[in-house]
Amino acid sequence: MPLAEAMRPARIEEVVGQRHLLGAGMALRAALDARRPHSMILWGPPGVGKTTLARLLAQAFGCRFVAISAVLAGVKEIREAVEIARLERESAGRGTIVFVDEVHRFNKSQQDAFLPHVESGLFTFIGATTENPSFEVNGALLSRAAVYVLRRLDDDDLHALIARAAVGWLDGLQVPREAAALLVEAADGDARRLLNLLEVAATAAGAMDPHPDPATPRRSLDAADVAKVLAERVRRFDKGGDAFYDQISALHKTVRGSHPNAALYWLVRMLDGGADPRYLARRIVRMAIEDVGLADPRALRLALDAAEVYERLGSPEGELALAQAVIYLACAAKSNAAYVAYNEVRAHVKRDGSRAVPVHLRNAPTALMKGLGFGRDYRYAHDEPEGYAAGEQYMPDDLPEPHWYRPVPRGLETRIAEKLDRLRALDAQARRAP
Repeated sequence: MPLAEAMRPARIEEVVGQRHLLGAGMALRAALDARRPHSMILWGPPGVGKTTLARLLAQAFGCRFVAISAVLAGVKEIREAVEIARLERESAGRGTIVFVDEVHRFNKSQQDAFLPHVESGLFTFIGATTENPSFEVNGALLSRAAVYVLRRLDDDDLHALIARAAVGWLDGLQVPREAAALLVEAADGDARRLLNLLEVAATAAGAMDPHPDPATPRRSLDAADVAKVLAERVRRFDKGGDAFYDQISALHKTVRGSHPNAALYWLVRMLDGGADPRYLARRIVRMAIEDVGLADPRALRLALDAAEVYERLGSPEGELALAQAVIYLACAAKSNAAYVAYNEVRAHVKRDGSRAVPVHLRNAPTALMKGLGFGRDYRYAHDEPEGYAAGEQYMPDDLPEPHWYRPVPRGLETRIAEKLDRLRALDAQARRAP
């Protein structure tokens, strides 16, 4: 039996981590103490004990435990679970917990199949997911279940697991702090991965003899032993899951917050985790438009150049161009004035009617159109003083002059604001003239 399976906790008290749920007075501890099972969704990254916790809850509540894998199962398995729950209640008079691993992989109709039985109380539903249930779990099912967020194990939790494994399962194997630190770093908060790595490292180092000689002292697993078997580690990163969106959100917000070191950190974290650099290049261009804007128009050009450089050089050389763009964007003056103005105009156009183009702004390529007055009295700005047709009307006739674009007092937009103020003064002067 693999070490991770052999060490699966047999009692709630043996669970490592999740103190925010299982500590005194916390939500799940209160339910256990009251012996009142309820339907729930366990949401968290791999290797934090979702399946183990579901099994232990069934044991603590004295319920039959029926496990379904959404990766392999379908409606047939759901029906079988319903029948088991019905027979369990009728013959033994006890409840059933139906546990669905990777519940987000069930489609809407499959998730809906649980609803009537959850509502009737035939069984208690527990779903486990690594994805955000707000997006991946049917709203009707989600409304009938409490959502508990399981956290990745911290370093102290993982070190405690190593100590427990060495003493209780590996015949007193010595794991010095340096070796344990390498294992903890490689596990990245995943208990199952940690124990698998520990087992592989101990076996490869000859520290796990299946027929040990009692007279021979158990050897120590040193850092060199661990380093030999640890392949290049990939940090927790799911290209389609929450970790992906959390990290791109962190990158965008640190650029917006003008923190180049943090922005560079999140960029490298995503690259290290396997994110497509082309995707990151597209996001960097978006940041240049949305958050730097006209305060520093060079940012957009630099972001586009970085994307082009990556296309030419590929990885890893092209990644340096992306890093340079991120640093520049983080240090640049910030303005979202264009972004805000665009969204305001979109919202206005969506709710507003289809207003006519003023006659003097209409195109007049034919004699008929010219006869109808199209383009008549249009003032050619280049022929006007200061290259500006002061007082000219450019909005629809029945739409008051709006002020959607509001430059911020930063970077180039300071100069833009000064120019717009000057043009508005010329407009006011022209409209006062007889």
